[in-house]
Amino acid sequence: MSMKPDASPIAYDRADARVRADTGLAGAARAFIDRIRSGDLGILPVVVGLILISVVFSTLNPVFLLPNNLVNLLFDAAAVGFISLGIVLILLLGEIDLSVGSMSGLASALVGVLWVNMGVPLPLAILAALSAGATMGAIYATLLNRFTMPSFVSTLSGLLALLGMQLYILGPTGSINLPYASFLVRFGQILIMPDWASYALALVPGLGILWFGFRQMKARAAANLSSTSASVVLVKAGAVTLLLEGAVAYLNLGRGVPFMFVVFVLCVAAMQYALTRTKWGRSMFAVGGNIEAARRSGIKVKRIRLTAFMLGSSLAALGGVFSAARLATASQQAGTGDVNLNAIAAAVIGGTSLFGGRGSAWAALLGVLVIQSISNGLTLLNLSSSLRYMITGAVLAVAVIIDSLARQSRASHGRA
Repeated sequence: MSMKPDASPIAYDRADARVRADTGLAGAARAFIDRIRSGDLGILPVVVGLILISVVFSTLNPVFLLPNNLVNLLFDAAAVGFISLGIVLILLLGEIDLSVGSMSGLASALVGVLWVNMGVPLPLAILAALSAGATMGAIYATLLNRFTMPSFVSTLSGLLALLGMQLYILGPTGSINLPYASFLVRFGQILIMPDWASYALALVPGLGILWFGFRQMKARAAANLSSTSASVVLVKAGAVTLLLEGAVAYLNLGRGVPFMFVVFVLCVAAMQYALTRTKWGRSMFAVGGNIEAARRSGIKVKRIRLTAFMLGSSLAALGGVFSAARLATASQQAGTGDVNLNAIAAAVIGGTSLFGGRGSAWAALLGVLVIQSISNGLTLLNLSSSLRYMITGAVLAVAVIIDSLARQSRASHGRA
């Protein structure tokens, strides 16, 4: 039997050349454009948003982009960031937790009462606050798993109950001042990384991209599969390294990089690893994408829900501890106001879908930078709280619209 023309060795060599070309920089650029057209926007909306925010607020008030103002912005972002990281886990399941603000407020109150009023060692007081968060998360998961109570209802009830408990344990005084000379307050207000340490830490993401990129290339080559070329990996690593080193250099012109924010970033990186590199993380996406398919494939859906809600509430409690450290006080106002709105908005703006099954831990980091930039810029303009609420709410609405449109585009392109 004769060989077809397109099956000749020359044709195969040309096809292999096209595959190799598609794995280079030009191919990566085409793939990126194709993903954007199909609705897979990634971090593009966040990058565009940060650029617009920087241009607008720096034009209206040049103080916005000064190094020390950005340092204060990062200090403030860490507390809300932890709460938003917990929200990301809940949203991945297609659920919601409306009580994260109250949980953070109760956690700060517990730390104040136990540590300052009762003399309990600080580590034990923080552990008690985190345990309270884990307990509330377990309650929400149990109500959902055993009684099919919607998380919207259970967490709304929890919001009121936790707020009442916060007011009760704080008592008639309503606030507790934390010792200014304590490590916790210094951590939340003044502790800055040494310059050399911040520069060294900024190298880690680029080195990680190189390590995982070349490791993946080797694994795919061993399986005779096409993979991203070395040039793409090197460009990604170089771009990330230059961006981070430049940011660190600019922050070091002021006070420097806050330890508080670095701890938050490390927690985000650890959570991203858990979501993408472990069986638990893959199960989270499976349950959020299609709960019935996940159940039929053998995933223990109830257990995944339990761990997600417990982690979510525990991270909200940790955010409350960071907030108390930042403000040097535990008060009745902690966790109220726009805390819930900012935490949920940060997760959605960062790219986590409200419909479940799509998102990443980096969404909490990227989203909280956007939200905190808006809050910081509006404060510098001395706008009233009413205007800040309305503008933040409008940004959240735009983020949800973009998410919905992107989801429809992915469905029409077969990528939902």
